[in-house]
Amino acid sequence: MAPGAVDVAILVDLIDVFIIAAAVGIFVAKVGDFPYTIALLLAGIAASVIGIEVAIELSHDLILLVLLPPLLFEGAATTDFERLRRNLLPILSLAVVGLVGSIVLLGAAGQYVFGFDLLLALLFAAMILPTDPVSVLALFEDLGAPDRLAVLVEGESLINDGVGVVLFSALLARVSAEAAGDATGPALTTLDGLGDVGLNVLVVSGGGLLVGLAAGFATYSVMRGLDDHMTEIVLTIVLAYGAFVLAEHYFHVSGVIATVVAGLFIGNRGAEYAMSPQTKIAIFTTWETGAFIVNTFIFLMIGVTVPISSVVEHGWAILLAIPLVLLARAVMVYPIIATTNRATRPSVPLAYQHVWVWGGLHGSIPIALVLGLPPGTPEREMLRAMVFGVAAFSLVVQGLTMGPLLDSLGVVTRSDAEELFELLIGRARAVDAALEAAEDLNERGDIPQQAYEEFTAEYEREKAALAGAIRELLAETPELRHEQILAGERRLLQREKSALIDAARSGVVADDVGERLLEEVDLKLDYVHDGQSTVASDEEAFEEFWRQRADEYGLDVDRQHLDDAGTEDTPGSESAGE
Repeated sequence: MAPGAVDVAILVDLIDVFIIAAAVGIFVAKVGDFPYTIALLLAGIAASVIGIEVAIELSHDLILLVLLPPLLFEGAATTDFERLRRNLLPILSLAVVGLVGSIVLLGAAGQYVFGFDLLLALLFAAMILPTDPVSVLALFEDLGAPDRLAVLVEGESLINDGVGVVLFSALLARVSAEAAGDATGPALTTLDGLGDVGLNVLVVSGGGLLVGLAAGFATYSVMRGLDDHMTEIVLTIVLAYGAFVLAEHYFHVSGVIATVVAGLFIGNRGAEYAMSPQTKIAIFTTWETGAFIVNTFIFLMIGVTVPISSVVEHGWAILLAIPLVLLARAVMVYPIIATTNRATRPSVPLAYQHVWVWGGLHGSIPIALVLGLPPGTPEREMLRAMVFGVAAFSLVVQGLTMGPLLDSLGVVTRSDAEELFELLIGRARAVDAALEAAEDLNERGDIPQQAYEEFTAEYEREKAALAGAIRELLAETPELRHEQILAGERRLLQREKSALIDAARSGVVADDVGERLLEEVDLKLDYVHDGQSTVASDEEAFEEFWRQRADEYGLDVDRQHLDDAGTEDTPGSESAGE
């Protein structure tokens, strides 16, 4: 092929992939209640069985460098950081302690069950045990899982991949060194060896965290001074790939963790303070579409590239590995969550723990890792077959049974009231955006005055109707109303905190006063995080610090407030009396 020419065969194969994907999408739309990603995987396996060949190679680099960053970034950007923070203890405990413990357990068992040496058994465990955010995010979105359950399972999967990749890299280096006969350093089973691995995990994970924070903050700082949604979309794409490449190839730390942290930063603080409503819609719609396309490609290609003959040859090992993987996960989940429940409120219900065990799907990350095994790796083909086999089982069997499991455990998915509330809020935001757009067009003279007035009148009527429907729905569903009040109060308090920090930095208030006011806002946030509101409709639900100081000074603030309110109400009262 001439330099610079396009490989038409690859382009044709890519079109074939998406033709199959479109056919699967039509099938799912007609059948209903069938996860799209699992249907893609099954279609890919069927294509592999009947001998349909695709020239595109699903390689380690293609998954990790091209496909994974946008999926990680989109998953993290759409995760509510406050919900993640409230559940951080169980999530981190499972993502770090739980993962390491399950790798040790599966590795210890694997050397006897599969005939591997300990190091190779641990390598297999490090490849297969990290749960896959790509699979989990796609499945939970299809099922409409409860918000907290989704945050728990998705949060763990987003974090434990970074830890898993670091452990895999450390173990693979030792396996390769032993295979080449030049192993150096302390043995893994010694205290020094374990210390080396632990320090490496800490440095690489912490480095990824710092790179993600720095890249996210830099992008956020640029976006705060912009109001161009197309440019900001490009900036987030640069951030998703740039954080990964910067971490992996320049600082040699975890690109997975860097991308996740950058996504969390932009999706939460960036969306709150650096994006206009139009920009938010544009950015999140773009990322949702991009993630859907990448998911479509990766799940179909996983199915197409399953080594069918090798899977059949090593079927015995796969059948033994499946229950061992589930057992190693269960042995960690239940005791760890029982421990963290002592310090976490509300505690994680037992039904959620069952879903957490069964919902630990293994997909693109394990497959990317096993495809990255160098040719000299001992038992390379067997490891490849085992990883593909266990991943296929988790995606198909565990994925397809997730819905019935939720039903049997009584785990309520999104209620009709919650779904209606989301519909009403979504439409209300769209109406507000339309009114703002009409106002802008009118000010620029780009719309006839009569059309502007007709549009505005129509949207104002719809806005009033939506407000009434939302008010009635919240009145009929106290739990939903309480949750929305807390969510709104949390956002307002975060704005208060940001304003106080700016005031302290600019010298409007002294440092000691600023610190005292910030402590008070943090205390209010703690109340809200515990499910208690600090506002009330008829009285002060929280006595702020300034009221006490004003009273000590001699100012009768509450009396003055009542006098002012009474003066303002006088005309209305007289009118009512008449």
